[in-house]
Amino acid sequence: MPLPIENYALIGDTHSAALVGSDGSIDWLCLPRFDSPAVFSALLGGPSDGRWQLCPAGEVSSVHRRYRDETMVLETDFVTPTGRVRVIDFMPVRDRRADVMRTVECVDGTVEMRMEWVIRFDYGEIVPWVQRRSDAQGRPAITAIGGPDAVCLRGDPLPEHDSTDHRHVSTFTVAAGERRTFSMTWYPSSDPDVPTEHDVDEQLPRTERFWRSWARKCKYRGPYRAQVVRSALTLKALTYDPTGGIVAAPTTSLPEQLGGERNWDYRYCWLRDASLTLRSMLDHGYKAEAKAWRSWLLRSVAGDPEDLQILYGVAGERRLFEWTVDTLDGYQGAKPVRVGNAASGQLQLDVYGEVLDALHEARVEGVKEDDFSWPLQLALADNLLSKWDQPDNGIWEVRGELRHFTHSRMMVWVALDRLVQAVEVSGLPGDVERWRTMRDEVHEEILTKGWNDEVGAFTQYYGGSTVDAAVLLMPQVGFLPADDERFLSTVAVIERELRDGPFVKRYSTRPAEAESSTVDGLPPGEGAFLMCSFWLVRAYAMAGRTEQATELFDQLLGLCNDVGLLAEEYDIERNRMLGNFPQAFSHLALISAAQAVTTAGAPDRGRVREQSDGPGYGELRTR
Repeated sequence: MPLPIENYALIGDTHSAALVGSDGSIDWLCLPRFDSPAVFSALLGGPSDGRWQLCPAGEVSSVHRRYRDETMVLETDFVTPTGRVRVIDFMPVRDRRADVMRTVECVDGTVEMRMEWVIRFDYGEIVPWVQRRSDAQGRPAITAIGGPDAVCLRGDPLPEHDSTDHRHVSTFTVAAGERRTFSMTWYPSSDPDVPTEHDVDEQLPRTERFWRSWARKCKYRGPYRAQVVRSALTLKALTYDPTGGIVAAPTTSLPEQLGGERNWDYRYCWLRDASLTLRSMLDHGYKAEAKAWRSWLLRSVAGDPEDLQILYGVAGERRLFEWTVDTLDGYQGAKPVRVGNAASGQLQLDVYGEVLDALHEARVEGVKEDDFSWPLQLALADNLLSKWDQPDNGIWEVRGELRHFTHSRMMVWVALDRLVQAVEVSGLPGDVERWRTMRDEVHEEILTKGWNDEVGAFTQYYGGSTVDAAVLLMPQVGFLPADDERFLSTVAVIERELRDGPFVKRYSTRPAEAESSTVDGLPPGEGAFLMCSFWLVRAYAMAGRTEQATELFDQLLGLCNDVGLLAEEYDIERNRMLGNFPQAFSHLALISAAQAVTTAGAPDRGRVREQSDGPGYGELRTR
């Protein structure tokens, strides 16, 4: 059975990423891109679906993990009765090839190690043709070929083939001061030659320099720098470097409800997620990422604005048909395992607001418009005005009845407001009188139709009686001041209806009294959405409730796993993470909340929080 979600760590090369378990097993890896078919799928099935485990062969007393300071290089220390051994995992910065490198170092004593390599292409479907052969330098290697994919495994010692279940296994012993290295390289199966071997001793420092150089650009210098930088590095690791596209998560079908069907493929670029990620990057000095993302956006949505999608492939692909991998049992039995995402065909009006707001922020930060970018925004404006009053699927991508969601309307207001500012502040040409009139009409409509006197809150949708955590964004986007009585009343209702300790749910997944079905069209039940909890932190901070903001933020930091990562949701009853992992939404919201608390002048409580001593850090969380 796969480990608890929080027992995984991420390594990546800004093209793809792998999840490495605290047991030394790489259980998920798609090559050569984030959205390519997986070569290791044990995360959604079992060891026979593909994994690469490297760990002590016998008893393990304890496990300690960390990233090398401000990098995506992972170190895992295994303490055994006979000694201590360290496994270093990383993916070298991509240079037209995809590599995973693993090093074993014995710190003290003597430790017997075991390696199991099970390669399965196409989500565990293809058992490859495996050969022992020599590379161009005459060094021994194992190659595995299946369909368009091939990988080459090198190391000392190479594992032996176990014919009973098509896996490769080896054991070896390391003593204090000894070191062994292993590498796996993906390449197209049509290439006749085995790729040349990369030197781990060259690639490791090169990779560390890349990540540290990027991390140093982060402008945040407050008491939460360790957590902010770790989250920023995670967002960078979720960026597809060739195009600038940002994926929502590197995984598919990690469940939002254990054993349930709320399992989605997040290995694509949502305009909403990417826009919010871009805002976080801009706030902390990463202008180059903003330019790259804008270029990706312009290419992806080029054509008729009427064809705008809410998500695209990492290179701008539009056909993201949803299908199921029936041969995988799902994470701890949660089925189906989905590839592709049918939400690509939904209408989500809030996306216009997020995109135009992100482009506005880029403009404010000095990213100049070009001959294509502003005309595209004008076209998006015309398209929005032709459909702004239609019911939609909303920010949470409901698969139930379309509705007039309050958050969607609020983001329509944001889109119009940013267009007005583009003319009034930046001097760009546009129909500002029309936009200003429509903006004011939408604002008044939300205040009238989105508000429910009996509930004392802005509700999830017009005419509804339930609340939605997305409304917490009202002051953040400038719709209402944080101290507005209506907003404060809404916060109180959200606290009462959706909050449980530090956790805030998105909305109620159970039918309202007057409804016959759930708003999202799915069976009820899911975890608390971590981004919503961070939204509440920011709402507190903006309203001057600094102590509450700081206390809640510290509690939320305690939910990070031992290497500072967060999934999408949290199972309150079972005290464990849920959903795809690590999740861009959660990390960008953490960055935003940290900035809000710091700006509000929250006390640092006498310490600068470091990964080694902050809540939840430095110790492996066990279940």
